[in-house]
Amino acid sequence: MRNCTLIFLFDTEGKILLGMKKRWFWEGKWNGFGGKIDANETIIAWARRELEEESWIQLPEEALTHHGKIHFIFEWKPEWEQDVHIFSHRGYSGVDPIETEEMKPEWFQEEDIPYASMWEDDPYWLPRMIQWEQIQSEAIFDIDGKLSIWKDL
Repeated sequence: MRNCTLIFLFDTEGKILLGMKKRWFWEGKWNGFGGKIDANETIIAWARRELEEESWIQLPEEALTHHGKIHFIFEWKPEWEQDVHIFSHRGYSGVDPIETEEMKPEWFQEEDIPYASMWEDDPYWLPRMIQWEQIQSEAIFDIDGKLSIWKDL
């Protein structure tokens, strides 16, 4: 099993920054910024670095809040099993994010979050994270890539 990260930024008006994945695993889906963790870095250091690589936004580690994690199981691909650590930063007012080879960033009002173009589990936990709740959950995806089980732990 591997550890991964996701970071969500909120600006001073409460808009959320999402990225459209342009290649590989999440291609075509809106999500936070993040990725797999290297064994030589802490989870928060990796989260900060992934944000910078995917959006050109730099934040110090102490500016990130950890909201917990989601354990993902993919029934047809056991090697994809992962714990995804969720982080956020509130009140961002720095430079505009820059599109990279991997992600196309865009700001959304909370009521306009494109859940239909995100992972099926996102409506279960993202509104809770926005409300500053802790997340300790499990998501199981079936052979068709559909969410078959969601549960809070």
